Amino acid sequence: MYSIDDLIADGSTHWDGVRNYQARNNMMKMSVGDEVLYYHSRQTPPAVVGRAKIVRESYPDFTQFDKKSSYYDSRSSEDKPRWHMVDIEFLEKFVAEISLTEIKEQKPLTDMVLVNNSRLSVQPVSKEEFDWILRMSQSKS
Repeated sequence: MYSIDDLIADGSTHWDGVRNYQARNNMMKMSVGDEVLYYHSRQTPPAVVGRAKIVRESYPDFTQFDKKSSYYDSRSSEDKPRWHMVDIEFLEKFVAEISLTEIKEQKPLTDMVLVNNSRLSVQPVSKEEFDWILRMSQSKS
């Protein structure tokens, strides 16, 4: 798992290894300057832990061509890549994490994709949902 602390240490990174078409399509819609919520899905409890921003728009994920990579995809070719990635840059680590349980308790977030499909690794978040999560993080500091 690439944690927010890893992102802090690196400053920026490429977001590789997305192997779900819906998640890939969401990633391909991202633009430079878009902010994203950084979510740790593999911790207990899962939580939004900070923010990052897009610094390079969608481009072919090079790991799909690397036979030594766990993300290698033999059905992908350089002419017709199946998988894409974006580059992100660290913005903020929340003082207090916002757990999935806390998010699910918020009435304004009942339609949030995270609440209804927490396994999708790249999800759209409305401005209202994003701002609500930021207010939750500020109220916990």
